[in-house]
Amino acid sequence: MAGHIQDRWYKTEPGPDGKTVKVKTDRFGVGLRYRARYVGPDGSEKSKSFPDKQKRKAEQWLANIEADMSRGDYVSPDAGKVTFEQYATEWMTTQITDPLTREAVESRLRLHAIPHLGKRPMGSFTPSHLRLWLRTLEDRGLSAGYRRGIFAHVSTVFTAAVEDRIIRSNPCSARSVRAPRLEPRKVKPWPAERVKAVRAELPESYQALVNVAAGCGLRQGELFGLAVEDVDFLGGVVHVVRQVKLLRLHRPVFAPPKGGKERDVPLPESVAFALAAHLKRCPAVEVTLPWKTLDGPPVTASLIFTGSTGLALDRNRFNDRVWRPALRAAGVEAGRHNGMHALRHFYASVLLDAGESIKALSEYLGHHDPGFTLRTYTHLMPSSETRTRAAVDRVFQDDDPAEDGPETAQG
Repeated sequence: MAGHIQDRWYKTEPGPDGKTVKVKTDRFGVGLRYRARYVGPDGSEKSKSFPDKQKRKAEQWLANIEADMSRGDYVSPDAGKVTFEQYATEWMTTQITDPLTREAVESRLRLHAIPHLGKRPMGSFTPSHLRLWLRTLEDRGLSAGYRRGIFAHVSTVFTAAVEDRIIRSNPCSARSVRAPRLEPRKVKPWPAERVKAVRAELPESYQALVNVAAGCGLRQGELFGLAVEDVDFLGGVVHVVRQVKLLRLHRPVFAPPKGGKERDVPLPESVAFALAAHLKRCPAVEVTLPWKTLDGPPVTASLIFTGSTGLALDRNRFNDRVWRPALRAAGVEAGRHNGMHALRHFYASVLLDAGESIKALSEYLGHHDPGFTLRTYTHLMPSSETRTRAAVDRVFQDDDPAEDGPETAQG
């Protein structure tokens, strides 16, 4: 057994004849009688008390402790007393993701998790606590996608606590605790006419942004971080190697593309001509920014698109002062689905309509998984019936038209 059982109501003493006898202690009849004691893996003594007539239960508890130690599943009874706020705060200091992601996670936990879960000890959580919290977030009107992200962060904290031997299991994994369902929404790509209309309403110095976004599928931050040295005009390739990100206090830095995934994207001739014309009117500007963090090493790039003062573009200012006014002038509602990301959707729809594979599209868009690309754009892929008709038509398109055809049958 991992320890021993102490009977605090009796003690043994040597009797007159030299044999030990059991005598009552000063605590006889007061408080819990049995104390199960053992030494934990860290060398400290642990104990738990049981009432009179529960010695067998105390022995079973010690046996379970010993079994947990032998399996490597031991969790200290005191570990779960740390509160969610204490553990989550410590957990956040150990994260090694990029600074912007860390800031977003810390903000979500601070605003939407710690106020509701923070004071409760980690070992006391049950599925019902998580269900009540999720209902509170829903009642506050937060979108399903946003709530799903918050839930994922909280679940990650609990998973880390399991791995740190703070708790035995993650309450977010209970079958009765369900992550918020995303609202079903199909991407509706812009028609080409809208792309051209919005481009025409942008200031001339920013019109080529639309060409690159709609013709190469770059994200907004990647557009802002695009440099002359990244564009191979002769080879027809754009090397996507950086983006401009805003950290705290809206201070810009250079950073790798989303997910740290650099990629090469085909450069269509029309986009190359638009970029060349833009560079002739607005020469590239050398901009130096820290790399990844505000105190990171300085990196210099000859940016193709910059602000009026020659600084890197700020997405918030650009969206408020340039993009949304252009949408309104073009008669397009300035909603959350009509940001510059709509140009990436347009790019995807054009490639799929032309028969490009999901795998290639996923690589060009910089997605982490072709499955994500498929789930996002599967409804835009030509139907099997359309492909069948097109394939047969290509075989017979050079044959002389028959006298009997659909028109004859209809007649």
